[in-house]
Amino acid sequence: MSRLRADVRLLIACLMILCLTSVTTAQQKKTQKQSPKPDPNLSHVLIIGDSISIGYTKPTIELLKDVANVERVKANCGDTKRGLQNLERWLGKTDWDVIHFNWGLHDLCYRHPDSKTQGHRDKVNGTISVPLAQYEKNLEALVKQLEKTGATLIWATTTPVPEGEAGRVVGDDLKYNEVATKIMKQHGIKINDLHQLASGFDAPHWAGPGNVHFKQAGSNKLAQQVAKEIKAALPVNSNHPN
Repeated sequence: MSRLRADVRLLIACLMILCLTSVTTAQQKKTQKQSPKPDPNLSHVLIIGDSISIGYTKPTIELLKDVANVERVKANCGDTKRGLQNLERWLGKTDWDVIHFNWGLHDLCYRHPDSKTQGHRDKVNGTISVPLAQYEKNLEALVKQLEKTGATLIWATTTPVPEGEAGRVVGDDLKYNEVATKIMKQHGIKINDLHQLASGFDAPHWAGPGNVHFKQAGSNKLAQQVAKEIKAALPVNSNHPN
């Protein structure tokens, strides 16, 4: 019987890996379609974030068309652990002028391998992905790495956790944002408060009850503020000689 349980757990673990791989691949294909061919005469902007940023990237690109080359990392950037593992590769060799970034919703998410909810979210029986104290250390390290690029940095606050979210606790978004805000102020980094903006959204802007995601109307409103902050941060002479 113990051998059977072990085999079942192994099967579940394999299915989890397959599921996460499929989701990541689908998101990568989606983000790859969002970035047009860069104009060498415009400033280069990079967006780093999770699925919330995937939602607002396309309208942000449209809003900044002929103003800046806006690209997004071709992956869901997940939590700060994934960021530390991949940031150097995501930055690549481009000389970025502005980097708009966020980590948070994946860090504060509770998951359990036996959960049937999408993403194995389970705030009752699960384990938090990145505890608050570790999040602070990870984010500090990521900020220091981003500062080495010489780009103007813009931190996007983590958007709200709604009531009824299966794997996230209401109020944790505020705790994680408080820690992030402290770090950004210490480093003199501009803060784009998407949390405050989204907190005022009506139901039609949200994907559904207990869902952290947004319908297109919500993503469009986020994009308007993202584009505004990016545009304000662009170099005065945004044309590149190359």
